[in-house]
Amino acid sequence: MAQPFRLARPARGSRLPDSRAATPWGWALAGTLSGLLLALVLFAPAHWLAQAVARASAGQVLLADVRGTVWNGSARLLLTGGEGSNDAATLPGRLGWQLRPALTGLTARLQADCCTTAPLQLGAALRLGGARIVVADGRSQWPAALLAGLGTPWNTLQLDGDLGLVTQGLSVEWVEGRLALAGRAELEAARLSSRLSTLRPMGSYRITVNGGATSTLQLDTLEGSLQLSGSGRWVGSRLRFEGVASAVPEREAALSNLLNIIGRRNGARSIITIG
Repeated sequence: MAQPFRLARPARGSRLPDSRAATPWGWALAGTLSGLLLALVLFAPAHWLAQAVARASAGQVLLADVRGTVWNGSARLLLTGGEGSNDAATLPGRLGWQLRPALTGLTARLQADCCTTAPLQLGAALRLGGARIVVADGRSQWPAALLAGLGTPWNTLQLDGDLGLVTQGLSVEWVEGRLALAGRAELEAARLSSRLSTLRPMGSYRITVNGGATSTLQLDTLEGSLQLSGSGRWVGSRLRFEGVASAVPEREAALSNLLNIIGRRNGARSIITIG
């Protein structure tokens, strides 16, 4: 006759494995890993940001001598002609930043020793098929000599002077390769001079950008011997600009070389076209 099946009892003094015994070690390991991950995010070194900026700008914007973290740091800002270029210009002093995560992207506060009396505030958001940058209303002033680092044609012109930037309700959006501008930006180039002319200064100028369904750019002369004027608009993501450069009669000889380079000569005038 078959014997009924019975569960064997553990021998006296023996214990079944207790999964709860490993639980404290598991929680400790998870907590340690979480803490390390949080520390890595909060204290990510600033050179990570420098690498990201260099990649995003194809090597034209570089952060050197970086200090701090991705979220709070400073560096020396360099503009270059890109990878393989020998052109480079450094912004005087240091550029400091504060980055904070937002629901859809990041907010940033930028402070330049040389050029901002109050921090510049920006917001960046990723969108389906594009991105949007919002610039808070503000004023800043930058050295025109910094442009020489970007290579052609700025390395030839070698401009000197002050660039005053004013923004009002400005935002820039890229959607499926198209550029959309809103608001207004005004750049005043004061007391500009160039190594291509012995005349110093050549003049002062204003560039006005107005956003909207059709974003436009206007160039006007405020004063000076070199007269510049023109207008343009954005088609897709490209600027199409037409302008004219000329010299007042008594300064034509001093500005002739510059007029030959910045556009196509047509008598006493030089025709400037972009796009």
